[in-house]
Amino acid sequence: MSASNTASRWLKRLLVLALLAGGTLALGAIAPRFMTSSTKVKHLTHKVSRGDLAVMVTENGAVESSNNKEIKCMVKGGSTVLWVIETGTMVKPGDELVKLDQAQIEDKILQQKIVYENAMANKITAESDVAVAKTSITEYLEGTYQAEKSNIEKEIFEAEQALRKAELAVQSALRLTAKGVVKDLQLEGEQFAVDSARKDLELKKTKLESLEKYNKVKSLQELQSKLRAAEAKLASYEASLSLEQARLEREKKQLENCIIRAETEGMVIFPSMAAWKDTPDITEGAVVREQQTLLMIPDFSQMQVKVGIHESKVDRLKVGMKAKIQLQELILEGEVSEIAEVTRPAGWWTGNLVKYDTIIKLPQHPGLKPGMSAVVDIVLAEHKDVLTVPVAAVIEGTGGLFCWVQTAEGVRKRLVRVGDTNDQFSIILDGLSESDEVILNPLAYIEEAQELAMELDQRTDKNADKGADK
Repeated sequence: MSASNTASRWLKRLLVLALLAGGTLALGAIAPRFMTSSTKVKHLTHKVSRGDLAVMVTENGAVESSNNKEIKCMVKGGSTVLWVIETGTMVKPGDELVKLDQAQIEDKILQQKIVYENAMANKITAESDVAVAKTSITEYLEGTYQAEKSNIEKEIFEAEQALRKAELAVQSALRLTAKGVVKDLQLEGEQFAVDSARKDLELKKTKLESLEKYNKVKSLQELQSKLRAAEAKLASYEASLSLEQARLEREKKQLENCIIRAETEGMVIFPSMAAWKDTPDITEGAVVREQQTLLMIPDFSQMQVKVGIHESKVDRLKVGMKAKIQLQELILEGEVSEIAEVTRPAGWWTGNLVKYDTIIKLPQHPGLKPGMSAVVDIVLAEHKDVLTVPVAAVIEGTGGLFCWVQTAEGVRKRLVRVGDTNDQFSIILDGLSESDEVILNPLAYIEEAQELAMELDQRTDKNADKGADK
């Protein structure tokens, strides 16, 4: 053990003794309730007796609502506060709560309107192109194609008539040739005319067949391709218009979001009054972000108190335990409704105390407001007809817990077994009897008690040194 550690421990012991001496003076101020009529010794004593003992934990908290209507900033990218209603104001549905800057949003709406109108013009043009493409198909099928077909059919008819005339001329030439009137050379000419007319007729029929099987299909495919392209372009412009319209509506909605109105009736408060200590109160000129909670409207019919319970006592808490809540002059009866599973962060700002948030449900009562300070007493246990002694009468030693009892033979040490305890009294399970007179604050009067305390302190120091060496 280093000299510095030894000096530190002796200083610790001196401080303990000084605190004990101070405790003696404080105990003297309340001693009359514990004084006995004995004049044999001048010790502060207490007569062991039976009675009821309530074990409670007391913590400070603040009233809040378990159901808060949050008023949030819904402007994309945030905005600047131009005006905010005064906290504590009673409002009705539709009342203005916050006004946010609209200038940038109005500029965006104007720009988006231009984009929207351009998209509308493109859509109108595309609709016209689709209509023209459809008309072109109808025009071809009912006009151009029919005209071409009729012309070819007319040509075929004319070719058939020419062939018939040529065939008749050949027949006439054959009769005349048999009579010797027409020479063979002229007959050959007439036969050539027939062949030529027949070829011309076949050509016309082939042209009609080509029109039906190829030209019509090709022309329809080209026209339908133009229609599909126009329809696809129209669908694209319609989607673009729908997108730009949605953007314009969103910007208009953002403009509406710059005026925040109450949706429910109630009192407007800042989030800090609902124990949201990390949320700053908004003021005019403040820049707020999207989804930031600006104000709250608590439900006064569902009020509660949140307190932090030390880790040494939280295991004894149970949902449904009764609690007494003092709000200035008002005292209410409540019960534990929720116990946190995770501890609060501990640090120097909390005195390194580890606490668990516990919710105490309050009954409905007029006048309850968020932010009201409350002192909460939670009853952990109630013991009936038990032996009790003041905690100041019990000393821890190396062999257990001890009390010093005033007897006819003098002061005697007693090993005791202690049960439940609160800040003032402990239950005695064994070692004392009813009407025994125990010495209060024995460290201040009895040397034996001081030696036991010093012995326990030294043993603790040795164990700490062994742990440090390892």
